[in-house]
Amino acid sequence: METSKISDALEAILFVYGEPMKIRKAAELLGVSEEEVESAAQALKEKNEASGGILLIVSESGLQLATKPEFSELVQKIAKEEMDSELSPASLETLAIIAYLGPASRAEIEFIRGVNSSFILRNLSIRGLIERKSDPRRPSTFTYQSSLDFLKHIGLDTPEKLPEYEKYRDLLKSLREENKQEEVRAEGSSSN
Repeated sequence: METSKISDALEAILFVYGEPMKIRKAAELLGVSEEEVESAAQALKEKNEASGGILLIVSESGLQLATKPEFSELVQKIAKEEMDSELSPASLETLAIIAYLGPASRAEIEFIRGVNSSFILRNLSIRGLIERKSDPRRPSTFTYQSSLDFLKHIGLDTPEKLPEYEKYRDLLKSLREENKQEEVRAEGSSSN
């Protein structure tokens, strides 16, 4: 695969991933060498510096997309409006998934919702409705769970007292299992 195609694919997976991604992981996902990812990252970095509103951050923690500093006021305005407004249907959906399934990884939440949830997770975290913790099984990823403030706000002492808790938790667990099976299939096909 040529560098420009790898660069475009790298941009897409970093956008969806939303957190720093190690070069090794990007190489595995793209089915290319780490050197090809490094070249593609450099090309992406140069392309984004020349135009657009996104930049590529390259650090020891990995690769991550971010907005350019000149757009920080606009991004802060959007974030402030989101924080000052009532929870959107997408935020409520995400919060319900976390409350019933938590702790849940961002990948699991996004698999269930079918869309990138980074912005919503950050806003729910800032509002104190969810907590982000390191995943003990995978130290480079995080899990999300409902916070004590969330439970206090809705008047419950435990998530198990949510309406039809077992029913919805079982449903979400089956979706979690489906996500794991898809990951295994994807890993199997990328190693072939």
